[in-house]
Amino acid sequence: MTLGASMDVLHDFGIRSTHYLQVNYQDSQGWFILVSVVADLRNAYYVLFPIWFHLQEAVGVRLLWVAVIGDWLNLVFKWILFGQRPYWWVLDTDYYSNASVPPIKQFPVTCETGPGSPSGHAMGTAGVYYVMVTATLSVFRGKKKPTYRFRCLNVILWLGFWAVQLNVCLSRIFLAAHFPHQVVAGVLSGIAVAEAFCRTQRIYNTSLKKYSLVTCFLFSVAIGFYLVLKGLDVDLLWTLEKAKRWCERPEWVLIDSTPFASLFRNLGTLFGLGLALNSAMYRASCRGQLGRWLPFRLGCILASLVFLHFFDSLRPPSQIELLFYGLSFCKSAAVPLMAASLVPYCLSRVLGQPGKKSL
Repeated sequence: MTLGASMDVLHDFGIRSTHYLQVNYQDSQGWFILVSVVADLRNAYYVLFPIWFHLQEAVGVRLLWVAVIGDWLNLVFKWILFGQRPYWWVLDTDYYSNASVPPIKQFPVTCETGPGSPSGHAMGTAGVYYVMVTATLSVFRGKKKPTYRFRCLNVILWLGFWAVQLNVCLSRIFLAAHFPHQVVAGVLSGIAVAEAFCRTQRIYNTSLKKYSLVTCFLFSVAIGFYLVLKGLDVDLLWTLEKAKRWCERPEWVLIDSTPFASLFRNLGTLFGLGLALNSAMYRASCRGQLGRWLPFRLGCILASLVFLHFFDSLRPPSQIELLFYGLSFCKSAAVPLMAASLVPYCLSRVLGQPGKKSL
């Protein structure tokens, strides 16, 4: 059996899995859509990062690095693997020429425009939640021999981790956004990235110059890879035509799901983190006396979540692609800058620098 025939069989299994879920679990449609929305990597930037950064700064920094590098690798893998997506493959293939095509339903969150392998939702969720689980366990582990309570917590957290991954994978299959093998590859890749950064210490004391160099390096590799293959007549944006052709509704095809939107969003986030951690506002607030005061940190979390919620509602105009990508970079850079620098600084100015009695 040729590789193409093997992939057709694998894709057919995925289509039938999607059809089975949509027929037998149609009452869970709202749940699967919610899971897919919650699993979007945007929530790691706008919700999880502010919480963890102000509770345990190192964990927040690691979480953002895992999310950014993981999503960048996801983009590169997608460009290399040329993965199909169920919602267009089932309508585009001639595999069912002599058989009935399983009816597949589409949803507003189905029509993503990038290649499908590996799943970005599965990869991002696996990496981010792996960081949170291992960080929580490290807090409660202590230096002594693990206690019975710790073993119970360990089992509960990892069961919760795999329950989340299972729901995300089923959600992406149900929505016809990914094939089963793509979500499995995403989970395994996300865990590998998170585990690699659990062993990396250099990310916690990195200068703005190094953040800038890493950002430029990631941009250069991605764009260089794209241009080289384009010069060889390999179109890495072949999926855009598929999405526009086979999506049921044109308004479901969004520019912010394109590969370049993901690239600029991630690069902006990483550069913004570098700006935040090397700013005078960060040193005056998070590194000052107030930074050790728990009520102040909780206040920073609350203020950051409220502020970023309204900030997220500001969407760059999508009529001009280059303008959209540039503004996406700036908006993404502003997120960690606000959460880790601007909001704590403004709050510290409101509260004033406390004396020993305040602490």
